[in-house]
Amino acid sequence: MTDSKDKVDNAKDKITGEVKRAIGKVTGNEELELKGKIQSFKSDLKKKMNIDDKVDEVKEGISGKINDILDKEKDSKLEK
Repeated sequence: MTDSKDKVDNAKDKITGEVKRAIGKVTGNEELELKGKIQSFKSDLKKKMNIDDKVDEVKEGISGKINDILDKEKDSKLEK
């Protein structure tokens, strides 16, 4: 039963990620688009590798890097 629940949760994450990515792209919201890509990518990794804990660690690392890039971009725009 747990395997079926994991598959359903993974499919939900994939769909939610793709929707976030599409909405972010259409609205020009880069942060939402990136969050959607990450969520979708996480779903793909879980499906292929089945390592939930490691995926969460990678997601946090990627999110941190993206936030750093976005913060630098904001700071550079404020300096202008």
